[in-house]
Amino acid sequence: PDIAFAVNLLARYSAAPTRRHWVGVKTILRYLKGTLDLGLLFPKKNDLTMVGYADAGYLSDPYNTRSQTGFVFLCGGTASSWRSCKQTLVATSSNHSEIIALYEATRECVWLRRMIKHIQKSCGLNIVDTPTIIYEDNAACVTQMQTGYVKNNLTKHIAPKYFYPHDLQKQGEVKNIAS
Repeated sequence: PDIAFAVNLLARYSAAPTRRHWVGVKTILRYLKGTLDLGLLFPKKNDLTMVGYADAGYLSDPYNTRSQTGFVFLCGGTASSWRSCKQTLVATSSNHSEIIALYEATRECVWLRRMIKHIQKSCGLNIVDTPTIIYEDNAACVTQMQTGYVKNNLTKHIAPKYFYPHDLQKQGEVKNIAS
């Protein structure tokens, strides 16, 4: 997860790389060579509690007005899924970009929860179905997810599908918390 953003940024220029991009690739490879003793360690305990962190960088690419989405999910304290990518549509505010990031993280969370349930069921482990906590650093985004989609002057430009995390909160699958 620590090189996800750098790899994503350099991959954008893979069709026509310059010397600057090659230097970036070599820097990543040197970093990986220097951190061979680091890794993802999964403890031998049955605690498969999953926690997520979502964030967005509003207008992180000023040339095409796209924001950056990033999220990571920890299972048993170890990173199990992460992503850093440009958003596919233009966000009109930082709150809008955070809502999109939370939506993307929630979709990943649903898939991970289903996968964990399948593994637990097939291994005969007892299933404790607790909601997954997803931390978000934008308090306005978290408040909007708790109240649900309300069409007003502040949210009329945001598609209702991005309020999917609100539906999952009502079902008790996720819990959004401002960090």
